[in-house]
Amino acid sequence: MHDTDPGMLARIERERLRLLVDADVDGAAELHADDFQLITPSGRSLSKDGYLERIRSGRIDYRRWEAGEIVVRTYGDAAVLRYRAEMILASGDPVADVSPVVMRLWHTDLYELRDGRWQIVWSQATEIDE
Repeated sequence: MHDTDPGMLARIERERLRLLVDADVDGAAELHADDFQLITPSGRSLSKDGYLERIRSGRIDYRRWEAGEIVVRTYGDAAVLRYRAEMILASGDPVADVSPVVMRLWHTDLYELRDGRWQIVWSQATEIDE
């Protein structure tokens, strides 16, 4: 077991969000485990390849993704992150004029230390209805 800096994990998550907003799929791929799974606010399950391909194609277009305070709990080689976020998202047909929507969400992410680097394994987003 080793000491893990929660601040470092929060910085990794903020970097991941920046890469997704920038549609830097190659950079983001490094932070996502091969067996990554996202559960979207609508309850849809996406694999790493399915998720990143949607970003690459523009079917998911994050215009902004601002995380609030990221709370981190570590458990050896695993860490759970939770935070509220506000995002502006356009999704659907990238050729059509899709109006972006503003969403407020809770995010819960599971990271694991694999081969000496932290990667996100699971992510779940829940829309906040305020």
